[in-house]
This record gives sequence, structure tokens and C-alpha cells, in this order.
Amino acid sequence: MKNKSNEQAPAGAITRAPDDCPSPQRRKTFKLMACAALAATAGIRPSFADGDGPQVGDLLVRDGDESKTPLTSADVKLEKKQLIVYPLDPKSMTVRDGSRLNRIIVIKLDPTQMDDKTAPLAADGIIAFSAVCVHQNCDVNGWLPKEKEFLCVCHFSKYSPLRHGEVTGGPAPRPLPMIPVKLDGDKLVIAGEFNAAPGGAPQA
Repeated sequence: MKNKSNEQAPAGAITRAPDDCPSPQRRKTFKLMACAALAATAGIRPSFADGDGPQVGDLLVRDGDESKTPLTSADVKLEKKQLIVYPLDPKSMTVRDGSRLNRIIVIKLDPTQMDDKTAPLAADGIIAFSAVCVHQNCDVNGWLPKEKEFLCVCHFSKYSPLRHGEVTGGPAPRPLPMIPVKLDGDKLVIAGEFNAAPGGAPQA
């Protein structure tokens, strides 16, 4: 009987060296992606690594703003295209940009046009949603001013911010998650958790 431990791999076979094994950081990333997918399927709140998701009391800062200037109500213009922002820890002034699931979009609309699920989560007409499409994780960065709807330009899912992120078109399987905001003076502040897990199925 041959000793299998001494057998050589067939010529041309693909082997994997120990150095190619996933690093602890990669394993952690894979684990987080799996958890996010499970959370979306189960319809529960997301779990972020080391508590580094949006926290109650966090300020908001525009994506790419190296000056870390907190977003104010005056920065969000009525019915203008949504802004993409990240949570900002007000104590350490650390931007919580370690995960795309932390990306948030904010927009200002007429509160009298909001439904009963949307209005309580708004601050002076400003409402906030996950910036990550629940279809295949693209950015929700399109805006249809006539319809007053968000558009994901990857696969054309559409969401109504006036109706708590309700899907109005395209392949998205569920509403865009909302996160409540409030005003602290003129600064926008996170006031609670996402009402559903952000993100969707990984792109093929």
C-alpha cells in the first residue's frame, strides 16, 4: 500500500502554499461578509466588527472630506441629490469608514409628504438611509428629481425615500434600510440603529 503522505502531486496540479492561506484579517473579513448576508436573510439588525458600525451620537461627514467637517442641516438642500456620508465618532474624530456598510445617504424632503414610517426618523425634513443597494451592494448614488426616488445605476433598482425606502422598481428584494437622525444644534447626529441589515447579495 502506498504511503499517501509521501505521494507527489500530479504534474500540472495546482497546489496551495501555506503562505497563500487566508490571513486572520481576511478570515475576519469573510466572516463579516457571511454574517451580513445571514442578517439580511433573517431580517435582523446588522452586526459590525468591534462595534465599529454607526453609533448613537455619531456625527456625519461627507465621503472623502479629509477635514472631517461635521454635516449640518444647512448642507442638505431641499430636494437636491442625496449626499453620501460616513459616521464620525465625536470623541475621537475618527471616521467609521472601515466598512462599506457604514455608508449612508442623506436627503432633505418635505416632511408633509413622508409616510408614517418615515417622518418619525427625520430631522427637519432630513432623512438617512443605507447607501448600499440591497440587491448587489452597489452605491445608491442616483436621484430622480421628478419621481423623488433614489436610483441604483448598476441594475436600476429604485427606492422611495418618502415611503421608508420602499422599492418602486428594479430587482431589489426589500426596502432600503433607514437610520434615524436628529439635530444637535445645527449638526446632524445618528439617533438610532439601522431598521434592517444594510447590504445585499455579493456581486457574482
